[in-house]
Amino acid sequence: MIDKFFSRTSVETLGSKGTDIGLLMLRLASGGLMLKHGIPKLMNYTERVESFADPFGLGSPISLALAIFAEVFCAIAVILGWKVRYAVVPLIITMSVVILHVHWDDPFGRKELPLLFLSSYITLLFTGAGRIAISKS
Repeated sequence: MIDKFFSRTSVETLGSKGTDIGLLMLRLASGGLMLKHGIPKLMNYTERVESFADPFGLGSPISLALAIFAEVFCAIAVILGWKVRYAVVPLIITMSVVILHVHWDDPFGRKELPLLFLSSYITLLFTGAGRIAISKS
């Protein structure tokens, strides 16, 4: 049964539909899982603001607000497929900061999830949202 599904003719038939479904799944997974990290920051802003990292010297309140913008609002845009190429830029920056600043001295295991998110967002930067989306960019 699986061989029949993945035969050359069925893959050719899937064509761009398969690509669009794959991009939708990537958007739903990477955006949805990012919300899991962003919503607690949004809901507990006042408790987190004093201890939040300030890698650019802007102050913890602004750094936390930027992280919330990326992890909540940009993640929602990715899920919906709205201006995805623009929405992933703050997410790429945020994940790069997490990898290069927040978890730099940590073991590789602490960097795996941000690296996976980063690779997903870079992929979406190059591919766009696909056809199953609110907008095409």
